[in-house]
Amino acid sequence: MAAKIEPLLTVEDLDACPDDGNRYELIGGELFVSRAPRIPHQLVIQNIEKPLLIYLDQNPLGKVVPGAGAVFSVYDAVIPDLVFVRNERWAEVVSEGRFVSAPDLVIEVLSPGTEDRRRDLSVKRQLYAKYGVQEYWVIDPENRSVEVLRLAQGVLESAASLLDDDEITSPILPGFRLRVSAIFNF
Repeated sequence: MAAKIEPLLTVEDLDACPDDGNRYELIGGELFVSRAPRIPHQLVIQNIEKPLLIYLDQNPLGKVVPGAGAVFSVYDAVIPDLVFVRNERWAEVVSEGRFVSAPDLVIEVLSPGTEDRRRDLSVKRQLYAKYGVQEYWVIDPENRSVEVLRLAQGVLESAASLLDDDEITSPILPGFRLRVSAIFNF
């Protein structure tokens, strides 16, 4: 008996998903569904976004955007928690209200649950590397840690594993410093 091969889903299929409070993402033509983030997840995002906005107000290098869709191909569309794009790349990265090319920095906050964690730590990491995201921060509320990954030869490699009083810094954001403990202060 021959194996049944399911057709790959496309962004057009994704756009047809119901607006029911779930997050629908497409990676390699496979549909991933997760529930809307809970309040602690959103507070972590807020605690990262606010210092980024203050930094960018003083250093107008680009824009930080929360929860916008990123459509990398007809088979790859995700919703990163936060992204940063430098001003000089904005026009090539954004079209029709979506990210259509790799942002400079993607930030994901891990959600509870084995499947969601695996998707952010492995599947999305590979996806972001494939399309050229220069830096990827993975925020882990459960362990109160931050993993900073940087693109090197087509792979997002670990550049730093940060805890508590460690500070997040980035060559993409010269002079930006954020203490890890501040992210989880709510």
